[in-house]
Amino acid sequence: MSSFAETAPDIRVRGVHIDEERLTVELMDRRSIAVPLAWYPRLFSATAKQRLRWEIAGGGYGIHWPGIDEDLSTEGLLRGAPAPRESLASAKPRAGSKPRLRIKPD
Repeated sequence: MSSFAETAPDIRVRGVHIDEERLTVELMDRRSIAVPLAWYPRLFSATAKQRLRWEIAGGGYGIHWPGIDEDLSTEGLLRGAPAPRESLASAKPRAGSKPRLRIKPD
């Protein structure tokens, strides 16, 4: 009989790719998760240099961007969970960019 650990997918981070519209995370089990960058306002508002500077965190199950203090987990990405509403208010626009996200007041 096989155990759960032998059959469970490995959802640790293998790689991260970011373009102007999408965050793609490659998992150790060879799957990829692609989500709109607009879901994560801190990443959306970050410079290209800040986006490139990421580190694996949380035992391999998370990603941390130290320059913008953003943390995402593979579990949250797999659930399709955008950033909490309070993250929207704390995001700062990129220098020289036009705002593309609008926040409606409650």
